[in-house]
Amino acid sequence: MIDYINGPITFKSPTYIVIDITGVGYHLNISLNTYEKVVNLQECKLLTHQVIKEDMHQLFGFFDEDERVLFRHLISIPGVGPNTARMMLSSLSPEELKHAIISGDISLIKSVKGVGPKTAQRIIIELQDSLKKTTAGDLIVITGKTKAVEEALAAMQTLGFQRMQAEKAISTVLKNIPGTQSVEELLKQALKLI
Repeated sequence: MIDYINGPITFKSPTYIVIDITGVGYHLNISLNTYEKVVNLQECKLLTHQVIKEDMHQLFGFFDEDERVLFRHLISIPGVGPNTARMMLSSLSPEELKHAIISGDISLIKSVKGVGPKTAQRIIIELQDSLKKTTAGDLIVITGKTKAVEEALAAMQTLGFQRMQAEKAISTVLKNIPGTQSVEELLKQALKLI
């Protein structure tokens, strides 16, 4: 699985961009939300989600983890495919969409092209509880991520921990032991907390 792609942008449009990695152009479908963040960049790092079906392989790119997590939540719902999820993230910001789901705002969700009242209701029923939990404080954003922090997060995910769980543990380590700089020490301290 491809977790992210980092390189020069060779083409960009509101629906997709192409990133060149050593002579291979990766076509990544993006939302308008991501497009707004990369429109003025010559090079970028996009987190990815790969969708493989019998008749196609698609890569979806996201500027931040919050948008990718929400995309994955949406496509886990029966009847919501990757293109519908991308349309939702293009019509509403991730924060607006989360708020609409948590507050049960069916009219806002069904205002997105391709989302009817039954699908909007299903999205709210399926995601409301899990999004309430993440917005209640489980979602940790580590500011100023160093290479050591990124490597520690990747290592914890490789060990089978969810990204939010790993970020929460590493954030706690950074807060409680400010001098922790090495990947090994971050991992050691974070694993003690889980």
